[in-house]
Amino acid sequence: MNWGVYEAAIRRWETVLGRPTPHPTQPGNHGRPVLAPAFVEHLMGLPSGWVTDLSLPRTAQLRALGNGVVPQQAAHAVSLLLDDLAELLNTDHRSETGQEVAAA
Repeated sequence: MNWGVYEAAIRRWETVLGRPTPHPTQPGNHGRPVLAPAFVEHLMGLPSGWVTDLSLPRTAQLRALGNGVVPQQAAHAVSLLLDDLAELLNTDHRSETGQEVAAA
């Protein structure tokens, strides 16, 4: 498949995930192409079949994927929150030991 300007990004993501990118569309009920949930699942970096192996209609799969979180973004957000927590705990500890407390 020709991905046009997205070719390099698609190939990099295939390398990261270790699997080929599924076709972005599938035949719809009226014969026109519609967005394929397997493609969305792949772009989000989820394991193959994470949502698409569930016995849900296509629209429910897309809704679940759309309401989901990209694991890499979630991991980054958690790391930022843990850094903030560590800083808060250090600030609280310094205040108990009589050391200078950072202004809030």
